[in-house]
Amino acid sequence: MSRTNPSRALRRAAVAASAAVAAVLLTATPSLAHVEVEADTPQALAENVTLSFLAESESASEGITELRVVLPEGIAPRDVTYVEGPEGWEFTATDDGYTVAGPAVAAGEGAEYAVAVRQLPDAEELVFKTLQTYEDGRIDRWIELDAADSGGHGNEAPRLALEPAAPGATPVEPVDEAPADEDSAAAAPEAETTPETEPAESEESPAESETAAEDDESGGLSTGVWIAVGVALLGGVAVYLVRRRSAS
Repeated sequence: MSRTNPSRALRRAAVAASAAVAAVLLTATPSLAHVEVEADTPQALAENVTLSFLAESESASEGITELRVVLPEGIAPRDVTYVEGPEGWEFTATDDGYTVAGPAVAAGEGAEYAVAVRQLPDAEELVFKTLQTYEDGRIDRWIELDAADSGGHGNEAPRLALEPAAPGATPVEPVDEAPADEDSAAAAPEAETTPETEPAESEESPAESETAAEDDESGGLSTGVWIAVGVALLGGVAVYLVRRRSAS
């Protein structure tokens, strides 16, 4: 009967345990990635605040191409402006937030960008739900409000804790959205006050002018003919009278 060497059994157990730990760590690595947000003035009712975002990558082969953000209550899309981001990326406002998108960043690298907010709301914490898209179409959804809701997968939405508002700070007036036909409305009064050089109805076409000239010419010719006829008649009467007197 063969006996198992205790030291060999311990070594096998250690190797198996190490492999199990490595497998767990490799499996858990993607869940460590997330989206972070920071502010240069993390205070309620602070104005002209720059928010910096870092979306870490979960893919070693595909680069990030788009970040879709849902703004928290109290921040309107029209109050957000683009500051900077990856080369070639552009900012587009949406109904409930914005997107920043462009050429894929290097595979495995995070995407960093910054936006400016006109004023932060009077709140203790802000949540920025984010959809992170890769060049192969894969989407990471950083939208969970509670770690318990993420099912242990670490898909919590980025959060920004705010300090209490400064004494005397008040909400600024909201920015009114300009009407779509603002330019045409502004141009309308100018069109009404611009004088016309000549009424349209007073203009004559070339054909009408030519016809009028012909009418005038034919009218003048008829008068000359009647005068000639009158002179001829008077001459005839005079000849008749002279001949009659001579005959007498």
